[in-house]
Amino acid sequence: MSYLPLPDNAARQVIDSAVIFQAWLKASAEAQRFAGGMYFKREGDYEYLVKTSPTNRQQRLGRRSPETEAAYLSFTEAKQAAQERSKSMGAALHEAERMNKALKVGRAPNLVVDVLNALEASGLSPHFTVVGTHALYAYETAASVRIEAGAMSTQDVDLLWDARKRVQFLGTMKKMDSSMLKVLQQVDPTFRRIDTQLESVINGKGFMVDFLRRMAVDGDPHPFRFTADEDDLWPVQAERAEAFLNTPRFEQPIVSVTGRMALMRTIAPQVFVDFKRWMSGLDDRPPAKRRRDRLQADIVQQMLDEKLLLI
Repeated sequence: MSYLPLPDNAARQVIDSAVIFQAWLKASAEAQRFAGGMYFKREGDYEYLVKTSPTNRQQRLGRRSPETEAAYLSFTEAKQAAQERSKSMGAALHEAERMNKALKVGRAPNLVVDVLNALEASGLSPHFTVVGTHALYAYETAASVRIEAGAMSTQDVDLLWDARKRVQFLGTMKKMDSSMLKVLQQVDPTFRRIDTQLESVINGKGFMVDFLRRMAVDGDPHPFRFTADEDDLWPVQAERAEAFLNTPRFEQPIVSVTGRMALMRTIAPQVFVDFKRWMSGLDDRPPAKRRRDRLQADIVQQMLDEKLLLI
């Protein structure tokens, strides 16, 4: 068999920590809604209720009145409650991750977890889908199994960018006043773009992050660089990528070797199987990679057949 079930205590910990992680994500998102603040500001003879953003942009909401005072009170009470909830869930997550490490329930690379969390924190995660070998970490976690190491080894992670949402993506990047390369360098300062592969970055230990996109269709900018920064990445067109974008995503919290967690958004298991079968039949693909493609497809298909995963 190409995978083994997790021990019962480890399997229970994976389930429990996933619940806590999802609750923490929700609490964090709720707290983020109240980022910034409100206060009353005097201008001349009047006081106005002012709302501030995290970047200190200000919006005047009206003169002081029973209505604006009620709005101020409602905001401050809701903000305090959201912050307390986020802090409480953060403590629970810290304990869950400590137990993850103690019980050795995770084995996703730390760097992959860090990259996914950086995308989540920056608001960019809805624009990217993990494709390729690293999807196996989501599948094995969901199935409470451990896939054989030979099927998992790879030194790069593929992130598919959704060109259909480019307007929202560009808006987020403009608000951040950053670049995709700089987002990754916050995770690992040694990341550098590869001059001969403008869609890829590589760190000081040889780990790569590759950015893909669908084949250009009417309306898609091509070629496309994530930002105006001259050092930023240019996602490369990939065959069959359109099929990944037109099917539901598979979302699963994954656990790193040190117990830390991240939400992986990847393709549905059956879509993965079909893609790997196709890859294994490409004559111009190296034989070793074709063999691994077939192995990965067989493993995920077996998990589907045994009802360990949902299609």
